Amino acid sequence: MGSSIGANIREQRERRGWSQARLAREVCRAAGVVGDPVGRQEISRWETGKRTPREWLPFLAAALAVPVDALTAPQPPAEPPLPTLADFLPAEDPLEPLTARTGGRVGVAQVADLQQRVHGLRLADDYLAGGDLMRPALRELRRAVRLYREHSYADLTGRQLLVQIGELAQIAGWIASDAGQYAEAERIYRLGLSAATQAEDRTLAGNLAGSLAYQLSNTGRELEGLDLSRAALDGAGPDAPAKARALYFDRVAWAHTKAGGAENAQHAMRALGEASEALAEDSEETEEPAYLYWVDAGELQVMESRVYTELRRPLRAVPLLREVLGKYDATHTRELALYLSWLAVAYADANEPEEAAAVAERVLSLSADVASERTAERVRVVLARLAEYADVPEVRAVLDSAA
Repeated sequence: MGSSIGANIREQRERRGWSQARLAREVCRAAGVVGDPVGRQEISRWETGKRTPREWLPFLAAALAVPVDALTAPQPPAEPPLPTLADFLPAEDPLEPLTARTGGRVGVAQVADLQQRVHGLRLADDYLAGGDLMRPALRELRRAVRLYREHSYADLTGRQLLVQIGELAQIAGWIASDAGQYAEAERIYRLGLSAATQAEDRTLAGNLAGSLAYQLSNTGRELEGLDLSRAALDGAGPDAPAKARALYFDRVAWAHTKAGGAENAQHAMRALGEASEALAEDSEETEEPAYLYWVDAGELQVMESRVYTELRRPLRAVPLLREVLGKYDATHTRELALYLSWLAVAYADANEPEEAAAVAERVLSLSADVASERTAERVRVVLARLAEYADVPEVRAVLDSAA
């Protein structure tokens, strides 16, 4: 009964396009209570069957504008289950420690040193492109895996090593993907997912799965990307840090956008709203992984504007992109070129070819010396979009220059 109620609550909530936080507010309003005795996490527990609403059931029905019977009715036979993160683990365990480990004993000092190198690589990625960082990233990853497989350590140290391997795999996979090495990136991401799963770090596993889902969505495997982005969100659970949930929802939004179609567009808009709601719950008092340092309101704006651009809604995309770019750090050359590429396309969609050409010129200039397949692909997209306005002198000049 509890699982049927939970599934019915979720179905009715999603039918209205509400987030869990929105339903919690509506339930409290229907009950006429002050404060928030029912919050987002309680809605999540009801939907997953961990708890039963009991005395809140009439107020749930009133908030959703359905009879109580609609929430207690048995569910029809289940459809095939959605993929979970376990479905994306490597077929063989690449982290199996060797039977005879002759490399000595690893302690907290070596783990701390590895943690510093991982974070240094992550910060370097803010300024350097994948082609520049590919070799050192793979070198660090191989060294970390050998450290885990060939050495001995206490149980806690082994778990900490796995976490660092997972974090290192996430940034190394991202770097490989930026360099256009997609098969290598996928292999690295799956290795990291294995490490995070063995370490029982659900937040890190979600970040790795979401990163791979993002690559799949961008490389012609949209349905796989959609499945994996959902699995990343579900696998991390409702208790994941606010910034992590915001990031997962952003990747779900992008996966729906790339999958195409009116229904996916609606799901994308809903996920963007849930990302903003999740980030609003962030608190300085909450301890979050260091790798989430870059997730903020500006990054959510960037994703929102990209979704609007992909959906051909330039009147919404252009103001958002201009606001973000107006305060963006110009030393982040690759990201600046990428974000400007979306602005150029949005201007073209808005039938402003002269503005599009001016922005495209900056994109070409910034990306000329950046060893990133992401920027190279975006340059190709921008030029293809501008070609539709080839008779405009400003556009013709940009196209000729690129040729």
